[in-house]
Amino acid sequence: MATSPRTVARPVEPLFLDRWSPRAFDSSAVPQQDLDTILDAARWAPSAFNYQPWRFLYAHRDGADWQRFLDVLAPFNQSWVKNAGVILFVLSDTLMAAPGSDDYKPSHSHSFDAGAAWALLALQATRLGYHTHGMTGVDFDRARAELGVPDRFRIEAAVAIGRQGNKAILPEALQAREVPSDRKPIEQFAFAGNFPA
Repeated sequence: MATSPRTVARPVEPLFLDRWSPRAFDSSAVPQQDLDTILDAARWAPSAFNYQPWRFLYAHRDGADWQRFLDVLAPFNQSWVKNAGVILFVLSDTLMAAPGSDDYKPSHSHSFDAGAAWALLALQATRLGYHTHGMTGVDFDRARAELGVPDRFRIEAAVAIGRQGNKAILPEALQAREVPSDRKPIEQFAFAGNFPA
């Protein structure tokens, strides 16, 4: 595993720092066995009432569904995702019912829970030497129709998965951005007590 150029003031697990979202992928395939391991990590995410509202739809490059998945992304994203090994859509079930019940009610945390699953997916991919890049540059209405997503499911985002490629394949403006980004200090987003005035 490569060491991240990011620096921290506290003993954060290096895996979190190694995970970042490149746009340059090398066009190599992601074997199904590796993808299954990545998806299995997502399976262990916490969720309200252990309902596990996430669903993942995916297509392998050179597979029968690849072009359909690529076509529902925004043109800018298509320009670099075309070199990924897998395109995956993260969905969440907006309704939930108690085990064994058909009395479905709106779920308050479906997006939150699906986000937890996506985070574990991204970290497992990083552990295996892959990179992931989540995006909301998607024609969501077209994706819903093209992928046959029922109304009760929210399409949260698309994710590109693959091996990092040479940034020279990107347009010059994107090459400069092809580095792990920094983050806000915790003092800007975590507060003891009430929301700051």
